[in-house]
Amino acid sequence: MTAAPRTRVQRRPVHGVLLLDKPLGLSSNQALQKVKWLLRAEKAGHTGTLDPLATGVLPLCFGAATKFSQMHLDADKAYEATLRLGVTTTTGDAEGEVLQERPVAVSDADIAAVLERFTGPQQQVPPMHSALKKDGKALYEYARAGETVERPPRNITVFRLERLPAPESVLQAHPQGKVIKLHAAVSKGTYIRTLAEDIGAALGCGAHLIGLRRVQTGAFGLQGCVTLEALEAMNEAERLQALHPVDILLTGHAPVMLVADDAARFLTGLRRRGTWPDADHLAVYGPPPAPGVAVERVLLGTAHAHAGQLIPTRLLSPLEITQALAQHPPDLPA
Repeated sequence: MTAAPRTRVQRRPVHGVLLLDKPLGLSSNQALQKVKWLLRAEKAGHTGTLDPLATGVLPLCFGAATKFSQMHLDADKAYEATLRLGVTTTTGDAEGEVLQERPVAVSDADIAAVLERFTGPQQQVPPMHSALKKDGKALYEYARAGETVERPPRNITVFRLERLPAPESVLQAHPQGKVIKLHAAVSKGTYIRTLAEDIGAALGCGAHLIGLRRVQTGAFGLQGCVTLEALEAMNEAERLQALHPVDILLTGHAPVMLVADDAARFLTGLRRRGTWPDADHLAVYGPPPAPGVAVERVLLGTAHAHAGQLIPTRLLSPLEITQALAQHPPDLPA
């Protein structure tokens, strides 16, 4: 009996940002490919990865939004982390093999003192089980081969590190042993696995990470996210409506509005002269490309201003602008 031929998905241009609440067990790329398939999108990317064992906020970029995805690699992030005390592993998380088990005899005061010690600017040595590269090879490849290589410490900042409420006792009862739950707001490049290991070492009993949920990345929090299960239950029109406009990625950019003539020239990459003060990050808008479109402005791209000149940085194409308008027209202000 011959197998039925697979239906080929007809891809289409899709522009915008989907804030996904990534499920447990999927890599960031697996989650991206699933959403890309559901949207039938031609082009997609993400703004930084989450480990398969982590859940939570994962912004996914489609079409024109991929031009600005790199900007969010540097975003500060916040996590809810669950640490199992008394056990260390080869990877610093639940995927690794147990290295050592020790008794746990710590108090509330001990934990509070250690958390205070790990709050603020500091240096952190990246873990061997990470995608950072050394001589063109990912660190986890060395680790899998049983090798340990030197990793220079990196400057990070832990802005906030707090215990999350636990019922009754300082150490929550848990099927996996004694655990504490933390809220950690950190700068880019901070490894929560390493932070968990360092906290465990400072407590004198060791620790590893058994749960991690990203609750914030940049301006994006869980409240704006959609789950993969919810997305699968939607029809195609609803999935498109779940997308945010491309300029949600540019919330830290000051807006600049150009008249039609300047907008057309700006889109060709030409600098414009004006009275703009010097600025590094600008979101540039212009009038809609065709009369009768019920919007006041459309995103043209990003720019910086210097000496009275508006200098393009990343531009949308006229086709991308037209497609984005047709797909998800912005609402007029009230």
